Amino acid sequence: MKFISWNVNGLRACYDKGFSDIFQKMDADFFCLQETKLQQGQLDLQFDGYRSYWNYADKKGYSGTAVFTRHEPFSVTLGIGIDEHDHEGRVITLEMPDFYLVTVYVPNSQDGLRRLDYRMQWEADFLAYLRRLDAVKPVIVCGDLNVAHEEIDLKNPRTNRRNAGFTDEERQCFSQWLAAGFTDTFRSLYPQQVTYSWWSYRFQARQKNAGWRIDYFVVSNRLMPQVKDALIHTDVLGSDHCPVELVLE
Repeated sequence: MKFISWNVNGLRACYDKGFSDIFQKMDADFFCLQETKLQQGQLDLQFDGYRSYWNYADKKGYSGTAVFTRHEPFSVTLGIGIDEHDHEGRVITLEMPDFYLVTVYVPNSQDGLRRLDYRMQWEADFLAYLRRLDAVKPVIVCGDLNVAHEEIDLKNPRTNRRNAGFTDEERQCFSQWLAAGFTDTFRSLYPQQVTYSWWSYRFQARQKNAGWRIDYFVVSNRLMPQVKDALIHTDVLGSDHCPVELVLE
């Protein structure tokens, strides 16, 4: 079973850069999107054999998530059930027979860390949500987690130490995920591999491969024996992020 996750940084713009061809070529069972930046009705995007689920932000042109799936879920949940967090379209949960699939676009702490306090509250509430799901059945979490966990996960760790996405606080929150019974699939399979999933549009960062690994598939520990591979498709263009993949037995 194949899962793809991609922060498209505006689905309409990505669509104009060949999204449909990429989607078809990747041939996934589940294709999860973050930062769609859509309102309902702005883009009629359908693929044969797939049903789709969307979570739109209240604010126009902001955030938003979507899931395309070949498999009908038992249930679909938008948000995490906390009003403070559920107006930005950041989370979709599909309950499948043997697992929950959660796609998430984690809030960015922003320049000057002006949203770091909110981010910390989000982290606590979202991890509590994942733990509740995990108590029922295993969980697959994918998306833009807006954190490079270790120094290997970004090109310039020293100069980014207190920048959004590489603060001690954000990194510690991700460590708490791992301590709570979840595994970073890519880093588990490839402990020394340097591969990034996001590059700034500035300073020719992608050409120089001066990137960050902030897009993940994280799974309940007990799913790891079924994980066959975790991939980062650095050759796929169309966004400042590239797609990441999970292959599950």
